[in-house]
Amino acid sequence: MPEFLGVDTSNYTTSAALYISEENRIVQVKRLLPVKQGELGLRQSDAVFHHTKQLPDMIEELRSKHGSMKPAAVSASVRPRNVEGSYMPCFLCGEGLGRSLSAVNDIPLFRTSHQVGHILAALYSADRMELVNERFIAFHVSGGTTDCLYCEPDAGDVIKITEVGTSLDLKAGQVIDRTGVMLGLQFPCGPELEKLAMKADKSYKVKAVLKDSSCCLSGVENKCRDMLNKGEKPENIAKFCLDTICGTVAAMTDKAIEKYGRLPLVFAGGVMSDKLIRDRIISLYNDASFAEPQFSCDNASGVAIYGYLKYTGEK
Repeated sequence: MPEFLGVDTSNYTTSAALYISEENRIVQVKRLLPVKQGELGLRQSDAVFHHTKQLPDMIEELRSKHGSMKPAAVSASVRPRNVEGSYMPCFLCGEGLGRSLSAVNDIPLFRTSHQVGHILAALYSADRMELVNERFIAFHVSGGTTDCLYCEPDAGDVIKITEVGTSLDLKAGQVIDRTGVMLGLQFPCGPELEKLAMKADKSYKVKAVLKDSSCCLSGVENKCRDMLNKGEKPENIAKFCLDTICGTVAAMTDKAIEKYGRLPLVFAGGVMSDKLIRDRIISLYNDASFAEPQFSCDNASGVAIYGYLKYTGEK
């Protein structure tokens, strides 16, 4: 049966996935890049080194989980976003492996962006793949992006993305990680910060800082540090941080609806795997679609599905 291999080498995770099209089934493996306690991420040179070391392990593990691999095509994320000048060296690792497998096996190689992969993974996980043929509003919220996106079908890229709004300073994932490290948590800090926030004994009425449809988040880190210096409980600091990010995403959503109307809403990216944020967004927009956590955090599933869509679209 036709299988499609996807590879994603982001600044956080080494990922590989196989999409078995006749079963509409994903087999995926991934491993976080190692970050030392107290540090906020990796230099690109270190990320490239760790991907180079981890990629063979991921491919071997994927083959072990599936039993065999005979992909009809291979696809790789080769840049963060589909915009001019979008580039990070870490994506060269996945692209290089994809080129090699394509040449050795005489199969097509399809290149896409990390962002398109996130959106397609969310559509697959939420059982909303029909949206690749429709217009919708997507959020990609992670350590590198806080983007509100207008999406529409595209023959070349599968999804054409137009930015509606973004963060003008810190990204949501950066705020979470900086707050978490400030509180002594291990990077990446999202899951542990969420656990802390669930034990909070305060709730916060927050006000999003927007400029047109874009947001500013650097003040959240400053406020969290001020709360810590004044002796506030870590649990309440974590809750304030996540409440503010959630309120900001909601405000950006309202701006997008004002501009484009009530289109389907899709939320992707590691920050959107946070249950507190997810539950609050669903309470505000009850038709919102979310990826399950394993498809929300960095993964290669959407990249594999991209290869399937491109392959079948060209046949």
